Amino acid sequence: MTTLKRRLVRAGGWGVAKRLIKPVPIIGSIFAFGLAGYEIKKKGLLPGVVHVGLDITPVIGTAKGVLEFFTGDLIPDKKEVRRSNPQIPPITPSKE
Repeated sequence: MTTLKRRLVRAGGWGVAKRLIKPVPIIGSIFAFGLAGYEIKKKGLLPGVVHVGLDITPVIGTAKGVLEFFTGDLIPDKKEVRRSNPQIPPITPSKE
């Protein structure tokens, strides 16, 4: 079983790796294309397509990657919508 600290380090390591690989011209374009579905799902259709399109373009993608490495994402993620199903009652522990 992994600890919370280990999960945070893993997630942070993956984020840093993505930010370091994306600015490399050819490899970064291939990497960005491979992550296109993930980015579109995370950012929404139109912002995701714009994000991926900029990342795939060699010179612009490199400049965007370097800028985002220092400032964070230029195109923010969509807000997470929490959906609940009122027909399903919440699980409560039994008192046996």
